[in-house]
Amino acid sequence: MAKYIFVTGGVTSSLGKGIISASIGKLLQARGYKITIQKLDPYINVDPGTLNPYEHGECYVTEDGAETDLDLGHYERFIGGPTSQGNNVTTGAIYRSVINKERRGDYLGETVQVIPHITDEIKRRVKVLNNKNNYDFIITEIGGTVGDIESLPYVEAVRQLKWEMGQDCIVIHLTLVPFLAAAGELKTKPTQHSVKELQQSGVQPDVIVCRTERKLHDSVKDKIARFCNIERNCVIESIDASTIYEVPLLMQKEGLDKVVLKKLNMLASDEEPNLDRWKNFLYKLKNPKRKVDIGLVGKYVELKDAYKSIMEAFVHVGAENQCKVRLSLLKAEDMEHEEGLEELKGLDGILVAPGFGSRGIEGKINAIQFARENKVPFLGICLGMQCAVIEYARNVLGYAKANSSEMDSKTNFPVIDIMENQKEVTGKGGTMRLGAYVCNVKKGSKLFDAYQRTEIKERHRHRYEFNNKYLSEFEKHGMVATGMYKKDSLVEAVELLDHPWFVGVQFHPEYSSTVVNPHPLFTGFVKAAMQKNR
Repeated sequence: MAKYIFVTGGVTSSLGKGIISASIGKLLQARGYKITIQKLDPYINVDPGTLNPYEHGECYVTEDGAETDLDLGHYERFIGGPTSQGNNVTTGAIYRSVINKERRGDYLGETVQVIPHITDEIKRRVKVLNNKNNYDFIITEIGGTVGDIESLPYVEAVRQLKWEMGQDCIVIHLTLVPFLAAAGELKTKPTQHSVKELQQSGVQPDVIVCRTERKLHDSVKDKIARFCNIERNCVIESIDASTIYEVPLLMQKEGLDKVVLKKLNMLASDEEPNLDRWKNFLYKLKNPKRKVDIGLVGKYVELKDAYKSIMEAFVHVGAENQCKVRLSLLKAEDMEHEEGLEELKGLDGILVAPGFGSRGIEGKINAIQFARENKVPFLGICLGMQCAVIEYARNVLGYAKANSSEMDSKTNFPVIDIMENQKEVTGKGGTMRLGAYVCNVKKGSKLFDAYQRTEIKERHRHRYEFNNKYLSEFEKHGMVATGMYKKDSLVEAVELLDHPWFVGVQFHPEYSSTVVNPHPLFTGFVKAAMQKNR
């Protein structure tokens, strides 16, 4: 029978519930347990797919095509295994499910209420993950902070589950212990009030993880334990770290995994978790022998979380090559002007990021032209690949007005167009190609050099495709299709023959990069940048 661990947060958002959840998962996994991690999000959107990245950071996509919260990216990067549709649940999805049941008559005329109908659906979504998987642990992160109106049904569902499951369920509460410089001391009162708020909802935390920028002395831990009604060893320090990948080791040092196992009546062996590969990764990350400068050209660069998976993929690959990847986030709109393009000079590589909509497109195209003409290693992802196709059509094939029909529905040269068999489908998301698709790789290509396989599987999130009407002309002039989805004859990757390293891919390789398995395409790109930097 699975054990359930709920992670709640208080005082403020952005304390790192996702990283703590992923760290607990990593420690338990390193002890040989089978685990999964789930995110319950209180917002009313059905999923993050239609959210502006400025609102909530990147939209992460699972192999089965779910558009999810970015925390699922952390989960996969830490535990090295895939998540699925069931690992991210929003209030919108909960209410939609309950309302659909009511419309079908499933409730037999009952008055539909938050309790029991909404809370029962939340509990069902938590438990259903274990139906076919036989996990030892299911870790569930509750989004938002305790006390938020939106979070109340989730906290109530946790209260019920604790009552129903007894010692098979625990709650870990992440809170802030701020340091007041004027007073020269750490303050526990925010933690006390946060726990009190949780207790007023009928939930007593079993473990309190304290986010802090200063070391928690024993007296501080004693005070929190006393006033929050928990055992002293269940107060865990989570001090600021130089990298999120240090957190599992810090949690191990604090004994969090042993506390969790004890609370759930599971014996912890005397052996420590096997984290040798993790420690080796951290050593390489902190001791680089080389440096390269990569420019990321995107629309949402003001918010780093908008490109979280890309940034983390560079961390993984940098450590693998003991190379410090210095990433510059460059605003696509700035690249529409000569002075903006000056920022590209001196870079060892240029990545043009994915996105939707026309804003910044011309800047992305200009940046790609710079990379192509100056032989700078280039990687284009999704819309980045499409912009590379548009740039080549305009400046090499001579189609000055070439465009994507997404940006210009009346263009005479739609080198990027919507899939023919979905032109009649309407509505946001209705025409999306989502999730993992097979891609056949051409031998002798940069793509093959990276993967060393003729068949790969990568995740997609897009609506428009390369227009095969123009494929022969592109290939005749030197831009070749090196990856294809054969079932529908869709171009998955393009490369330039007369360039040191120029690859555009329709899929999102960043989603598949993990600490243990850095993504090979990012590895190829960074190695090309290192070669240029010699």
